[in-house]
Amino acid sequence: MKSADKIRNALAHRDTKVPIDFGSNAVTGMHVSVVAALRDHYGLEKRPVKVNEPFQMLGVVDEELKAAIGVDVDGIYAPGTFFGFRNENWKEWMTPWGQEVLVPGNFNVTQENGDTFIYPEGDTSVGPSARMPSSGFFFDAIIRQPPIEEDKLDPADNLEEFGPIPQKDLDFYRDEIKRLENSDRALFANFGGTGLGDIALVPAPFMKAPKGIRDVTEWYVSTVTRQDYLHEVFSKQMEIALENLGKIYQVVGDKIDAMFICGTDFGTQSSTFCSLETFNELYFPYYKQVTDWVHQNTGWKVFKHSCGAVKDFIARFIDAGFDIINPVQASAAGMDPETLKKEFGDKIVFWGGGVDTQKTLPFGTPEEVREQVLRRCEVFSPGGGFVFNAIHNVQAKTPIKNVAAMIDAVHEFNGRS
Repeated sequence: MKSADKIRNALAHRDTKVPIDFGSNAVTGMHVSVVAALRDHYGLEKRPVKVNEPFQMLGVVDEELKAAIGVDVDGIYAPGTFFGFRNENWKEWMTPWGQEVLVPGNFNVTQENGDTFIYPEGDTSVGPSARMPSSGFFFDAIIRQPPIEEDKLDPADNLEEFGPIPQKDLDFYRDEIKRLENSDRALFANFGGTGLGDIALVPAPFMKAPKGIRDVTEWYVSTVTRQDYLHEVFSKQMEIALENLGKIYQVVGDKIDAMFICGTDFGTQSSTFCSLETFNELYFPYYKQVTDWVHQNTGWKVFKHSCGAVKDFIARFIDAGFDIINPVQASAAGMDPETLKKEFGDKIVFWGGGVDTQKTLPFGTPEEVREQVLRRCEVFSPGGGFVFNAIHNVQAKTPIKNVAAMIDAVHEFNGRS
């Protein structure tokens, strides 16, 4: 069975071998240090790994490593990064933890007291937009919130990053489709522009001088106190997004199997960031606009990322038109795998949830990893509707023997049927 068929069967809720995704998007990847260690584990050629998502320092899972793991998805990333420069003109860089990697040409950093600072569009003449602590392995956004004057707040300031898709980007997607035309894997697209209040994007690390509401706390407060403002932002954002999706569809057609819609988190470890009432009023109408457009005009499935304890939101995610939920944080309150599968398994695809990346994968034994992976596959796979991935990205310092045990366990499970 082709890899693409496994994914398509899973998306259609048909029984299938469990498909695997690592690296198709910014929430199903692996830290660049793990990618390098996994290449060593499989005996692949030693060479610097590309960092294609520098915010989280995710490494490219290239063709060799996909084949070794048994990955069933090819990801089409947006041409730009979280920091506003493109993934091109690769150059070598030595990380603070001593790993030689490849980074985009405009990945420009400075160091101070052991911390690493990165700049929007690579422009070091302006202030940095993110910081990697001396003991860290990824960047944290630097809040650059201008003073808020309530009577001067303008929704247009939170729309600066949205506009008509450039022809250069359409050409990029056309080239990506051409590059992958002989792949037997499913295609996952990351077009961007459809995220509503994704908190990774609110501080605008890609902009030199962001205006509007750019402080994370202030944004969350605004979901209660400035809903009219956010409605204006979301309404115009969706208008632009739908126009852009129409242009993108003319380029990529139905060769895409699934696309990333939004990474807005609605859950914490134990609760939610907002009420269902707020979700229904503020987010639901705009999600429905974009999912309706996709379902009416394309054959794509739509992917919603939300960490945390979101069981009470899943029915509304389904009503909003989402086909896929990720990362399925089974360790969060109320996110019991058996209950989720029983209540929602025929209505939404669980893309993730295969192993806990907070405890089991980084701190368990290989046998504990194996047992959890096998159990999650037993729970989530019947009747399709499951794509194996860890619960969010595999983090730095995760023991490679555990990562290998995770991958081996999926193949062991598939070999049983």
